[in-house]
Formats: sequence, C-alpha cells, structure tokens
Amino acid sequence: MTLKIYLSGEIHTNWRTEIMDGAKGLDVTFSAPVTDHAASDDCGVAIMGAEADKFWHDRKGAQLNAIRTRKGIEDADIVVVRFGDKYKQWNAAFDAGVASALGKSLIVLHGPDIQHPLKEVDAAALAVAERPEQVVQMLRYILNSELPA
Repeated sequence: MTLKIYLSGEIHTNWRTEIMDGAKGLDVTFSAPVTDHAASDDCGVAIMGAEADKFWHDRKGAQLNAIRTRKGIEDADIVVVRFGDKYKQWNAAFDAGVASALGKSLIVLHGPDIQHPLKEVDAAALAVAERPEQVVQMLRYILNSELPA
C-alpha cells in the first residue's frame, strides 16, 4: 500500500527533511507547500502584478498558495501538520481543520510547551507526536506493523 503524505505547517526548521529521510525505503510519497518563505509571500505579485496595498499583496499570494495546499490535502492519505514554537501558525491550524473536515488521517506534530493552545487540534488528530522520528515510527507501524526497537 502506497501512502500519500502531505507535510503541512511551519517552514523554519528541517522537520520535513527528517521525516522524508527517515521514511526512505517505505512505500510513501510526500508533498508539501512551498517552503521558500519569500517566494510563498510574493508569488502572487510576482506573477499577477504589484499591489500598492499590503492586504491585496498578501491575498494574491495566499490564494495562489491555496491551490497547491488544497490539492495536496485532498490527494493525501495522511496529513502531518507541524506547529513550531517560533510563530503563531494560523495557516497550520487552518490546514489541520481542512484535513479533519475532509476526513483525512491527521497527525499533529508539536512540542509539549504548546500542547494547551492546540488541545482542540490535537483532539481532532488520530495521533500527536512531539518529534519527527515519532512520525516516521508511526509510518513504519502503519505500513509494516513494525514497532521501534
């Protein structure tokens, strides 16, 4: 069974790479949003033209990025949403909500220090992890019935 996994959430650490490297050899494919922060912020105006008002600048980028995000979440068997502690990640919470509403299997990834503000998101998830290697262990179990050594 091949699993399609969408890796959503914070873009300031290498958690995606840790999961993809750890999952080598597993029957999985990964997709993700654009993780180049500047490109993600400015894609709309770079392609569709400048905006004098920052609101419309941001909106063009958000809507263009939403095309990729929607497709990734809709096609995924599992959506992993990572919440970091550096910024408030409203987009990650939104992606978790969309995944939950679509009935996707949701794994939430965050440290224990932000457990309380994410309690509702955690309650919607099928699994909650604190470290990327736990997500890899979950995938090994799901695919191969393999527990960590």
